[in-house]
Amino acid sequence: MEVIGSSSLSIFNNLCFVSNPKVVRWNSLLVSSVKPRLCGSLTCVSINARDRLAAFNPKKADEERGFFWLVKRFNKRYAFHHVVLFRRNGRLLTKLRKHTISLRKLVKSSDKFKDLFPDFFVRIALGMMLFMAIATPVSKSPSWALTEENLLFLEAWRTIDRAYVDKSFNGQSWFRYRENALRNEPMNNREQTYAAIKKMLATLDDPFTRFLEPDKFKSLRSGTQGALTGVGLSIGYPTGNDGSLSGLMVISASPGGPASRAAISPGDLILAIDDTSTETMDIYDAAERLQGPEGSEVQIKIRSGPEIKHLSLTRENISINPVKSRVCETPGMGKAASKIGYIKLTSFNQNASAAVKEAIETLRRENVEGFVLDLRNNSGGLFPEGIEIARIWLDKGVIVYICDSRGVRDIYDTDGTNAIAPSEPLAVLVNKGTASASEILAGALKDNKRAVLLGEPTFGKGKIQSVFELSDGSGLAVTVARYETPDHIDINKVGIIPDHPLPASFPKDDDSFCGCIGDPASGCFLNRVGLFSR
Repeated sequence: MEVIGSSSLSIFNNLCFVSNPKVVRWNSLLVSSVKPRLCGSLTCVSINARDRLAAFNPKKADEERGFFWLVKRFNKRYAFHHVVLFRRNGRLLTKLRKHTISLRKLVKSSDKFKDLFPDFFVRIALGMMLFMAIATPVSKSPSWALTEENLLFLEAWRTIDRAYVDKSFNGQSWFRYRENALRNEPMNNREQTYAAIKKMLATLDDPFTRFLEPDKFKSLRSGTQGALTGVGLSIGYPTGNDGSLSGLMVISASPGGPASRAAISPGDLILAIDDTSTETMDIYDAAERLQGPEGSEVQIKIRSGPEIKHLSLTRENISINPVKSRVCETPGMGKAASKIGYIKLTSFNQNASAAVKEAIETLRRENVEGFVLDLRNNSGGLFPEGIEIARIWLDKGVIVYICDSRGVRDIYDTDGTNAIAPSEPLAVLVNKGTASASEILAGALKDNKRAVLLGEPTFGKGKIQSVFELSDGSGLAVTVARYETPDHIDINKVGIIPDHPLPASFPKDDDSFCGCIGDPASGCFLNRVGLFSR
């Protein structure tokens, strides 16, 4: 799933929405893994101990029957009621082990006791010692009843445990973190619980795995559904590996939107929003600040190259129509000019694949001889839409490999069933604003030799996020996988390298595109051979 890519205010991730994930309650998890023994993993006396001893020494079976009958009764009563407590209290486990060793020694010495005391008293003494060994530490242990806030925290913890791509969880014990957080983090109200969840996610050191309060979760969903009120920016984190870049990076500006009209370009850095520094601001907080009522203003501080700009932008209702298309004529080899179908895809929202199909069919009615798919400044969107658009152009082949820490986890491919344009010449335009789902599409078309890529290296976002809704309406954006192109290229922080560059003066707007391929006298002229030849 991918989040970023809506043309109004996007946040830049590959996202797949998952609603109401089933989260198994903690005590159920622990109990389900415990066999009917006194102490599961502690190797205490089990209900089968009598049988094993009887097999070893049949004469002792009847003599020790009373003791193991007590053990069995105790095991049935306490193994499932208190196993959670045993496993959550390290000091209790240590004491229990010591008592267990002592009990074993007593069992081995039962013959000596039998000589000194009647058998009845031996049984009573061993039973009382067993009860004291367990009951005393249990009585001193605190109550671990889970509150509603604890359950919400555990729901978030379990979602990360199940879905996060790095099963080392940034080199920490994820189960131990859960126990320590429940014991030490204040969760007396919803605000404190949210703070505890955010603190937990921060330990992963992954800027794309974030907690979303209910209003932010709702805003994120609206960005993939067709309309937003904002300034028309797609934003992400700076890609500098040396930490020299601070703030938030502009991935793309929606054509015709307030940011685009103010000449904000891909690669510009947002330093402040309404006088609040973005140095430590996450992309979801920035998204919320940039959005607002239609007609209201937002102040933005931008660094564009060496220049610092202070801009005041008026928010607008930006309809996210992801596709624009037109017919362009190019000089033909004979008398008649040839026609090229130009498709500008600005985002991967839920309407994208249907809009691309409609554009292809419309252009075909104009007898076009080839297509140009413009993915420049398309920062991504919904991952499934990227897959569906790739299937439109491919008759067969792998689209993308989904990988985790153990290697390839899933393969998305096509058999040509959904292909409607698998054979016409195709050129794809990319630049550093081409990111995420756009890169998946561009990589699939390039590696399958279906299209020629022209432009500059893409952004290099090679990870995929899924968005999970929690029970209170909040959500988690979780990095669930990384991806590789069909040629097994990991493009994270590297990008996809095009086959050819575009002329330096080649325009980014769709209005000027036809002039550059139709006028040989133009400084940006690119003929048909230049478009479709490798």
